[in-house]
Amino acid sequence: MRRPTILIADDHNLVVDGIRGLLEPEYEVVGSVADGRSVLSEVQRLKPDLIIIDISMPALNGIDCTRQLRESGCAAKILVLTMHVDATLAREALSAGASGYLLKSSTSAELRSAISEVLLGRTYLSPAVTRDFLDVMGRADGRDDAWARLTPRQREVLQLLAEGKSHKEIAAILNVSVKTAEYHKYAIFDSLGLKTNAELVQYAIRHGIVSV
Repeated sequence: MRRPTILIADDHNLVVDGIRGLLEPEYEVVGSVADGRSVLSEVQRLKPDLIIIDISMPALNGIDCTRQLRESGCAAKILVLTMHVDATLAREALSAGASGYLLKSSTSAELRSAISEVLLGRTYLSPAVTRDFLDVMGRADGRDDAWARLTPRQREVLQLLAEGKSHKEIAAILNVSVKTAEYHKYAIFDSLGLKTNAELVQYAIRHGIVSV
């Protein structure tokens, strides 16, 4: 009988090794990646049944990565595995196309249960997040209105800026001109009411885009 295939996306080797050790008796772990942009290419190459992805991934966070995978037609199930006990982020992850939101503080039994549910086409939400989820679902926007107004490309630029990338580096990563990268930066600052790079980094940390 064919075992479901899983791709793990997390930038912490200990986390990857731990998940792999837990799952390999039952599933086929076909690979692991340490940044969000690598997920996009590896999914095309490996075509896994399930992607386990962290939110705070370098280069492209897990939520925007999930959104891009869905827009590209990727049919793999996506389970977000994160340390963020945040119903707002859970809502955004599910809206982006994830099938589950699981906390890294969960037990191994809960991880297996979440994977089973997601592979069956159901939605899984960690109990610690569920109690706030309905309240968040009743709001007009998950995050603040300014964040909602940012375009997908601006969110990518914001993350890369928060990671300390220069305009030239951002232009190369996104395959745009340096002037375009600069334009996005100023548009981001204007939309979010930011004045310094330090404020941008704090904003990115506060919203789970990058980790401390």
